[in-house]
Amino acid sequence: MAGQFASLSRLLDGVGRLVRLGRAPDAAAVAPACDGCDLVRVASYNIHKGIGNDGTYDPARTISVIAEIDADIIALQEADRRLGDRKGRLNLATLERETGLTLVPLAARPMSHGWHGNALFYRRGTIIRAERLHLPHAEPRGAVLAEFDIGGRPLRVVAAHLGLLSHTRRLQMERLRSQLEAREPMPTLLCGDFNEWRPGRANSPLERLSPLFQTADAVPSFPSRRPVFPLDRIFGWPDGLVADFGVHDSPVARRASDHLPVKAVVDLKSAGGLFGDASVLPPRRERDARGGEVLDSEANRLEQRYLGR
Repeated sequence: MAGQFASLSRLLDGVGRLVRLGRAPDAAAVAPACDGCDLVRVASYNIHKGIGNDGTYDPARTISVIAEIDADIIALQEADRRLGDRKGRLNLATLERETGLTLVPLAARPMSHGWHGNALFYRRGTIIRAERLHLPHAEPRGAVLAEFDIGGRPLRVVAAHLGLLSHTRRLQMERLRSQLEAREPMPTLLCGDFNEWRPGRANSPLERLSPLFQTADAVPSFPSRRPVFPLDRIFGWPDGLVADFGVHDSPVARRASDHLPVKAVVDLKSAGGLFGDASVLPPRRERDARGGEVLDSEANRLEQRYLGR
């Protein structure tokens, strides 16, 4: 698996370098870059508000880890302060200069990077849609969704940081699945810190994602100094969308947060031909009467309280 991931990542290096440099490829670079046009590097990283294992708030160190990952799309958790103004914890200008990544506009507050600490960044493609998703919670939790056009191919990315209580996680995963089943089918990634590591046990919250997402692949990502628990995941639909999945492990990543980042190579071309086959499509669920998101009054009430309105 590690060798396959390295091979796919090398194939993407030409595309990534050209995106960062903002120039057209020369003749020698055309073939390898185009071979990788349908491959997208995606990552998920709980940055622990920029505070490392040494207790030091060091956003530059966090950005250096993100630069190491070299992702085209990355989901961050704990990207904002948890209380008060929920101010974002990174310097966005520095992040864009060093990685080419731009923030997806999802924040509910003017100084935040995201929603309940969930932020998305991208450097390839065009944003088609971006929205915040409500989740049931005993503590403030939410998820974010963005749909991209990448070289004429669609990709939906949902990022979440689920709760600490097992019962709440079950409700949150059921809500995420139902939200996605109510939407038009397209290649979809669900990524983030799921705070769950035992998919095989009876009544596991992860099983609530089935049958839309398979939950077999896992790599230990927490705690970062000596990873034991696979809390961080990237799930893909349909099967075959995620070509490979692994953890990003480096000396600085082990110091910068209590989680290690996880990363995947996504093959948009492999998923593109499946949508003419009705057998692979998920069951559709009804939207609300206005054709909007599947929400409930309690979630709306909690959002208003969270935003202070």
